[in-house]
Amino acid sequence: MYNRATLKNGIRVIYEYIPYVKSVSVGVWVGVGSRYETPANSGISHFIEHMLFKGTKKRSAKDIAEEMDFYGGQINAFTSKEYTCFYTKTLDTHLDLSVDLLSDMYYNSVFNPQDIETERKVIIEEINMYEDSPEDLVHDLLIEKAWDGDPLAMPISGTVESVSGITRDMILSYMDKFYTPQNTVIAVAGSFDEEKLIPLLEEKFNVLRPSYNLSPFSIPEFKGG
Repeated sequence: MYNRATLKNGIRVIYEYIPYVKSVSVGVWVGVGSRYETPANSGISHFIEHMLFKGTKKRSAKDIAEEMDFYGGQINAFTSKEYTCFYTKTLDTHLDLSVDLLSDMYYNSVFNPQDIETERKVIIEEINMYEDSPEDLVHDLLIEKAWDGDPLAMPISGTVESVSGITRDMILSYMDKFYTPQNTVIAVAGSFDEEKLIPLLEEKFNVLRPSYNLSPFSIPEFKGG
């Protein structure tokens, strides 16, 4: 049986205690993906996903990776059309580390200009490799045709042209608009002390960011083939 709660700053929490496991998974889900982009910033949600692993005010990219590796945990992320997720999987004794690490990435990523340029090259190479794969490319072409004229038609990774034009200011502005408490859900599942979970999340995710009224989407028209 899962439970729901809302932190004081508006972040929603959904959690399920599973007594027969010795691990815990924590996911930070942000309601933003490629559907929220424009042709000019196409791929920015995915770009931000990459950048949150590149260092915070108190952790380097190496620190982020090594902290999880040291305890045998996993940390990863993915971007979809409508949401972005950052998550950890650890033994149940390391919930505090997971929450501290994810909150640090969420609130304190520095977006170093040099790292942005390095990651831009990585993402462009990913796009080129993707476009060189017939199986992957035909899927994107199908989606582009099916949702022609709607943001759903745009590729999650963006294009070489759009990714080349993404700036640090664009990233920070996009973060301010979408990485808000009202647009974030934290999901926790596994073995953990239910009485301590919400106080821990309140402590680490206690920053109150301004909230934007996001315009509802119009119903997309499926164009077919």
